[in-house]
Amino acid sequence: MKLDVHPATRLIAWLLLLIAVQSLSGSTLVGAFLLFPLFGKRVLRRGGQLIWRTRWLLLSLLIIFPWGIAGQPLWNGVGAPTQEGGLEALIHLGRLLLVLMAVAAFLETMPLHDLLAATHVLLKPMRGFGLDPDRGVVRLMLVLRYVETLPRPRDWRSLLDAPTLNVSERVEVNHQPLRWSDYGLTLVFVVTVSVFYYCQVFA
Repeated sequence: MKLDVHPATRLIAWLLLLIAVQSLSGSTLVGAFLLFPLFGKRVLRRGGQLIWRTRWLLLSLLIIFPWGIAGQPLWNGVGAPTQEGGLEALIHLGRLLLVLMAVAAFLETMPLHDLLAATHVLLKPMRGFGLDPDRGVVRLMLVLRYVETLPRPRDWRSLLDAPTLNVSERVEVNHQPLRWSDYGLTLVFVVTVSVFYYCQVFA
């Protein structure tokens, strides 16, 4: 019997996973990288693309932390990086790589209509604060489409020459209600991640 999980539940689980990643360090962080082959070729390929797009950010971590955190120098001499800074850089680099792979896995396994339905459900409680979930879903769709279709010109000025499109499109969102099983799974996810985070950070 296949468990039918609401897209909002999967989105919450993914967000909690990102929180859990931020507590990883040492052997647990290294062990997480051993799970990469389980993601499949499509996820690994998309993750590699995301990593390549953020290569300058990743490189900046390896420069800023070793020379920006005080500690024991790696070698004797002026301008030497510190051991503590180098270790901190590797930890943040590993966490960021895991986040990028999680994003790649999420984008490959969550269809757009499921993502819109999940976002609509999670934004509903914000209606009392003046946020329209319908507008939020439409804006999310437009942002995702813009990111996916944005060309990569070598000259940024060519973007100014791109014609303005005036397209009328109808957006349909599946209003599938949350079931008790979804609330139960969400509670299990929250408790599990909370305990894991506490054990990693405060143990």
